[in-house]
Amino acid sequence: MTTQSTLRPLPSPSGGGSESLLEVKNLRVEFPTRRGSLVAVDGVSFDIAPGEVLGLVGESGAGKSLTGMAIIGLLEPPGRIAAGEIWLQGTRIDNLQREASRAIRGRRIGAIFQDPLTSLDPLFPIGRQITETIRTHLPLSRQEAHERAIALLAEVGIPAPERRLDHYPHQFSGGMRQRVVIALALCAQPELIIADEPTTALDVSTQAQIITLLQRLSREHGAAVMLITHDMGVIAETAHRVAVMYAGRIVEIGSVRSVLRAPSHPYTAGLMRSIPRIGPTGLPLAQIDGAMPRLDAIPPGCAFHLRCPQRFEPCDRDRPRLFHTGDRLAACWLHGNPRAA
Repeated sequence: MTTQSTLRPLPSPSGGGSESLLEVKNLRVEFPTRRGSLVAVDGVSFDIAPGEVLGLVGESGAGKSLTGMAIIGLLEPPGRIAAGEIWLQGTRIDNLQREASRAIRGRRIGAIFQDPLTSLDPLFPIGRQITETIRTHLPLSRQEAHERAIALLAEVGIPAPERRLDHYPHQFSGGMRQRVVIALALCAQPELIIADEPTTALDVSTQAQIITLLQRLSREHGAAVMLITHDMGVIAETAHRVAVMYAGRIVEIGSVRSVLRAPSHPYTAGLMRSIPRIGPTGLPLAQIDGAMPRLDAIPPGCAFHLRCPQRFEPCDRDRPRLFHTGDRLAACWLHGNPRAA
């Protein structure tokens, strides 16, 4: 899914107005330690409209999954939201008590994780897991939940769903298990779906099927989708907009079409150059020199400046904010005046 042939941006979602379903404002996630707090997500802001797919992309350690976990309310201690706000259709959800947070999770927010075996209980048939989830969030009888479970499995492409209800997770292939997890995420018809690396462990043909399924579910159910991945090919095939993260910060955000065609941030450009190309180019695969900084060693100024081929005088001193550049935002001094910041 990372070849040039996959880079076909989707049109903007129909019916997606100016009202946002999800708003994340200046989110900051910290991990307290004896030597001070480590900042893993630093001032992240974005929104997602109903029916829109927003891709969150970056290397491992960029803070993508922690952003998703903070929204769902599943941050592992000692991780905590230290600042910022998260709003779901006009309701602030980052400061809710545990029970209120659990009521929103599953009912209004569905989650799809990278390894479906972590989301499925190996000791129970998948039918029982789905029907119990349905009855937890919806006022349905056992028979109605059973019928809805069959309908959900059919919708996500599980063949013979009536018979497969009695099967255990280990009796499904990796791709079919991921489809079951998607069915679980849709149990209560959530308004928002957070998909964290949903195609990483799958072969290319199964990846394509899961991507097509996510596109269809977003379009037909009107749910907003936050797609977390390190794969620009998956983003190009699935998302309407993309937010590029580096060292806990968003460095570029805009429509997939514009960002892929002409990246504004050197890090985004590096990610694009690292995508394998089809055809006899004769050129070696490009890479970004260096590695993502550790949380306790993030440099001052622009966190990317030590790896950036276009760095200049203010980059190692002043942290750039997100500047408007064309139809997107980029946190780079190439697009802003450091004296005016």
